[in-house]
Amino acid sequence: MPAGFYPPLDPYATGVLETGDGHALYWETCGNPDGKPALFLHGGPGGGCSTDNRRLFDPDKYRVVLFDQRGAGRSRPLGSLENNTTQHLVADIERLRAHLSIERWHVVLGGSWGATLALAYAQAHPQSLKALVLRGVFTARQREIDWLYGDGARHLYPEAHAAFMNHLAPDERSDVIGAYYRRLTCGDEAVELSAAAAWCGYESQLLTLLPRGMPFSGGAASQNTRALARIEAHYFAHRTFMEEGQILARAHRLHDIPGAIVQGRYDVVTPPVTAYELHKAWPMAHLEIVPDAGHATAEPGIQRALVQATDRFAGT
Repeated sequence: MPAGFYPPLDPYATGVLETGDGHALYWETCGNPDGKPALFLHGGPGGGCSTDNRRLFDPDKYRVVLFDQRGAGRSRPLGSLENNTTQHLVADIERLRAHLSIERWHVVLGGSWGATLALAYAQAHPQSLKALVLRGVFTARQREIDWLYGDGARHLYPEAHAAFMNHLAPDERSDVIGAYYRRLTCGDEAVELSAAAAWCGYESQLLTLLPRGMPFSGGAASQNTRALARIEAHYFAHRTFMEEGQILARAHRLHDIPGAIVQGRYDVVTPPVTAYELHKAWPMAHLEIVPDAGHATAEPGIQRALVQATDRFAGT
């Protein structure tokens, strides 16, 4: 049993899947071509996959599939908001499954927004997967969004939240997400990059229990950072294109699907109460609260728990 990630590995196949409505999705497969199919769903929305995401699965036992969601990572057009909704992403997963001739995902793993998407997909297509592994559960209710960008996380990270708010003019601060969304979609690249730096700089400070040098820790924004901020603001300004409370209200659709929920005790981005509520509504899922972790997969305890979960399901 590894202490954390499995060793680094390269994909044995990559490709681009055309959606037919303006997007081209990058995908890759790693591990054992004859192994149990597993799908990784990245966060954000708009975050894209990283090489470490491949390492959450035993490469001898799993055929690991990763893809960058619409507008994210290596998918094109980068940062595109056109035809970019939760419903489009759920349909993309089914499109990719058929494209790769996979009858059924053995495991679908997602964290944060990836957990939201995994749950939405499982509720729409329960016949297409066998198990779920979730990290840092986010169910996209307005109170969860308000916690992060409004008056919740501010009480723990007041200096970071102040900098986030101070990027906006005083008369914009009554609608923080709307104000950032307008800046991130204004068409002026300098304004968009500046807003993206403020948006992602705030989020990056909240990800771990102790500072760990996360990918974006301030400074100038890249085009990928701009894409992440644009897509996040797009989804949150539109209430993630789902009905309020939809994920928990439809938890009964997960009745026959086993799962593992891995949650950091000190997760400021997606506090543990949401994972607990999901567990109560979906008793087939095992809830593990990691006592010394925040939100990110980079937390050692989160790594261990996720790999242990995928190892358990490899034997089912």
